[in-house]
Amino acid sequence: MIPTSDVQKKIVYEQPLNERIRFFLRLEHLFGIVTHTLNGPSEWDSRAALAGLIDIADLLSRSDVKTELIKELERNAATLTRLDQNPGVDDERLQAVLGKVNALLQTLRQNSCYPGQQLRQDELTIAIKQRSAIPGGTCNFDIPAYYHWLHKPVQERVADLNGWLSDLTVVHQGIDLALQMIRNSATPTRETAINGFFQAPIDPNVTCQMIRVVLPSISECFPEVSGGKHRFSVRFLEQPTTASRPVQTDKAVEFELHCCIL
Repeated sequence: MIPTSDVQKKIVYEQPLNERIRFFLRLEHLFGIVTHTLNGPSEWDSRAALAGLIDIADLLSRSDVKTELIKELERNAATLTRLDQNPGVDDERLQAVLGKVNALLQTLRQNSCYPGQQLRQDELTIAIKQRSAIPGGTCNFDIPAYYHWLHKPVQERVADLNGWLSDLTVVHQGIDLALQMIRNSATPTRETAINGFFQAPIDPNVTCQMIRVVLPSISECFPEVSGGKHRFSVRFLEQPTTASRPVQTDKAVEFELHCCIL
């Protein structure tokens, strides 16, 4: 889930500027689905939660997320350590965050740490994953074992789901912490997009990880962000109905901009 500011009725649009953060945001999205549906009593809650868990395990098998997460947390730890010399920093809070980072790094560096291994070796989840590529492929006649599991008491299903999720806890916690630090690194500014277009340079001496655009929920526009190493741009589009194609607005759009640099 994307955290919002303390002012309600706002939408935060995020655009990652590198592949690592793009991957982390996808995993965060899937963990959000799982945690939202995990304890639901219906068959459809359990279906959604298990589908999310399988997607997470699939993503982890496609990329060395463990190594990427270690690199990101090590980089963050180095940044936090340098802040320790700043007299304006809350030392107690800094040490608490640094302690969490180091604890996660210690777990991730263990040779026995293989997040998602339980899901990848479970016979039921293997069968579901194989059929999921087919539209409607997890229907009751396709996988009777799955249909049987879905009709077990809710306590048993939730226990199984929690067991599979626990094998991913270190990744879940690591990504949450890394993204939290990245989001908190921004100093918000108020900007205006003339005729629905805004562009700004990126300081080559810093690492901009993510662009966040904040708009009121009642706004008639939504942003389309593109960026590279040297600059980024934001186009604000209007789409009165879902049947029409989005077009760039000709109005001036005021928005809140967060350039997340950590």
